[in-house]
Amino acid sequence: MLRAMSAAARILFVEDEPAIADTVLYALRSEGYAVEHCTLGRQALARQREAPADLVLLDVGLPDVDGFEVCRTLRTFSAVPVVFLTARHEEIDRVLGLELGADDYVAKPFSPRELVARVRARLRRHLPAQADPEAGWRRYQSFAIDREGCRIRYRDRLLPLTRYEYHLLAALLQRPGAILSRAQLMDRAWDTDADSADRTVDTHVKTLRAKLRAAGAVQDPIRTHRGLGYALEP
Repeated sequence: MLRAMSAAARILFVEDEPAIADTVLYALRSEGYAVEHCTLGRQALARQREAPADLVLLDVGLPDVDGFEVCRTLRTFSAVPVVFLTARHEEIDRVLGLELGADDYVAKPFSPRELVARVRARLRRHLPAQADPEAGWRRYQSFAIDREGCRIRYRDRLLPLTRYEYHLLAALLQRPGAILSRAQLMDRAWDTDADSADRTVDTHVKTLRAKLRAAGAVQDPIRTHRGLGYALEP
């Protein structure tokens, strides 16, 4: 997942026309972005120094100093992506803006949907991808297992498992529906021999069942097959 796709992406929006500002603010905030609005170029430069945003959306025609000068100054201390908003359609203005270090150029009037798409594209290129919280997890019905992290979830709730409870349940999850004998479970879950395989496995199955009930299991997912062993219900 990209950071740009979350509310963590911050945008500094510099625009002095209230009607345009209201439209753009609504469009960006509806997409989950955190937007700070400034009406003056010098104010925007100060804010970027104090609390750097992830992207600057910058109007060219500002009342105190034009957007080209703001961009030129920004580039002396920041590599933040800059997207220009301007009523100027001449090619020379677009070229000047890009040569000053702008990343994109949107001419007024514009579609708010297109503007949001351009902002999203620039953020996607600029911001590093965050680790996928589901990476490494494998699902089986109501269960999810992360073998590298030695973690198991049931109905998206992380189970507070001991080392042996984890290995026992992981063995059952590896072969759903298959009946594993107590000796097979001991072999997979324990690295030392216990005095009684039956008693050791049965005790841990009992605590596992209690933790699954606490996590919301109405029916017991672990089925006992008398004289044979245990199986995870398919």
